[in-house]
Amino acid sequence: MSKKPQFKLNIGLSSILLIFVVLCLVSFAVLSLVSANADNKLSQKMLERSSTYYDACNQFEEDCAKLYADLKECYTNSQDEQAYYETLSKTEDTYSYALSDLQSLEVTVQFLYPENMTQPLFTVISRRVVTDDMIEYDTHLNVIP
Repeated sequence: MSKKPQFKLNIGLSSILLIFVVLCLVSFAVLSLVSANADNKLSQKMLERSSTYYDACNQFEEDCAKLYADLKECYTNSQDEQAYYETLSKTEDTYSYALSDLQSLEVTVQFLYPENMTQPLFTVISRRVVTDDMIEYDTHLNVIP
């Protein structure tokens, strides 16, 4: 009797390799899903913040139209530059629009005395987002002795 070496297929190694590949694919799928969800949440926050900012800018533009009408009326009713600026001393030159609980859009304008009505009556000096100084940070550190 002759003994031929029998070829045995090692099923255990291929099963372990298959399980490893499936686990890698599942973990990469879960990581990409978590990353996509975080990106979606961030983009929604940025969309909300941008729309709030531009709503505040639009509100300022509406206030500019009212301010222009008031300044035009003051200009036509005043006799000279001094009377014009005395009338404007009661007019607000800084506008603030809430963006969130902690931030607001602050716009400052400067009134001008034009030589004629074709020149501007005011100019925007600054437009900035201001953060409230009343933020209380938690500086307490819990240390277990």
